[in-house]
Amino acid sequence: MAIATPEGYRALSEHTVTAFLAELPAIRDRLGGDPGAWRVREVGDGNLNLVFLVEGPEGSVCVKQALPYVRLVGESWPLGLERARFEWEALRIQHRLAPERVPEPLHFDEQLYAIVMERLAPHIIMRKGMIAATVYPRFSEQIAEFLARTLYFTSDLGMKAAEKKKLLELFAPNVELCKITEDLIFTDPYMEHERNRWTSPQLDDAARAIREDLPLKRAVAWLKLKFLSEAQALIHGDLHTGSIMVTPDDTRVIDPEFAFMGPIGFDVGKLLGNLLMSHASQPGHEARPGERADYQEWILATVQEVWNGFERRFLELWRRRPEGDAFPTAHFTGPDGERALEAARRTFVRRIFTDSLGYAGTSMIRRTLGLAHNADMETIPDPDRRAACERRNLALARELVVEAEQFADIASVADRARIVARG
Repeated sequence: MAIATPEGYRALSEHTVTAFLAELPAIRDRLGGDPGAWRVREVGDGNLNLVFLVEGPEGSVCVKQALPYVRLVGESWPLGLERARFEWEALRIQHRLAPERVPEPLHFDEQLYAIVMERLAPHIIMRKGMIAATVYPRFSEQIAEFLARTLYFTSDLGMKAAEKKKLLELFAPNVELCKITEDLIFTDPYMEHERNRWTSPQLDDAARAIREDLPLKRAVAWLKLKFLSEAQALIHGDLHTGSIMVTPDDTRVIDPEFAFMGPIGFDVGKLLGNLLMSHASQPGHEARPGERADYQEWILATVQEVWNGFERRFLELWRRRPEGDAFPTAHFTGPDGERALEAARRTFVRRIFTDSLGYAGTSMIRRTLGLAHNADMETIPDPDRRAACERRNLALARELVVEAEQFADIASVADRARIVARG
């Protein structure tokens, strides 16, 4: 049965995207020349959408169009087109708050559910670079800046309650994408489900152990409840190394279609979890044992720098720009007021830290046992080597979820990752 779509909607192709863009004067001027000579490539390798790169003699753009189904699965899994609108709104907000860290949004087509944005070049998807053991020396400081600014200024600490409620109203209808997260991250991997898959038979026992692990499932249930109920800030919702494009000098965050008002730790944790998965995967890509040990250390240094940089910047913003309605500064006057307020800030950030570790662990588990896996592991051709990396990944993930409060700081997480990696 054909999937119903709004009147006027059609899926673009390499042959029709040129005509679409030629009708947009600002985009036509940006590309320059005769539209018939523009070069078009469809490069979407993600789970949901069509993505086109269009080059003209004067410039280039990227076009992203929502399909009415999950591309990874096919038309058997319908998915609403409105997700493109949520992505457009999130891009606009994130670009305003962190303009150097997000591609410039240029146009949204209401009929085609297509976004035209700045094309990033010579950037590549960060995950691909990390599989090739590429070092990105400026990544940690730049992503920490993105996280701190976008999360602080969309929280009750950095914006007035009335404006925050408008964001809640704007993103609350993004229920289909949230449902995907709720199911694929917090539900399916902990039960028998047709969408689950893993390296079998090597990980059959590990998958069964996860399904039978009541302390783990209890901790995951608390994390899911936070995801469902804590509207702390506008979160990207799918922030991992596949949603980041990089060069050695520049970091850009893409694909915020999962954006909604949720727990701050979810964005931070999902990113940390994907970095830790990359760390666990590195032995599987070695031609000789130990040749990527230095790169693994760079990853763990990056994990620490990302958290420490986020924490420092978030606290600095709170101290310098307490523009929200939470923690009114008028309550913290007198000689002990600032000390008391600083204690509250530290407590708040510590809660983000423990949430982040839990969400890191759930991301690591779902990418090993759930529907959509990471190329970090999937591109390891030998199933036994891949399963050995995945097993270590699951072991660390469980500790992050169940024992999050036991980690004193991010350095202790890195230390634990080293121990687990040694088996």
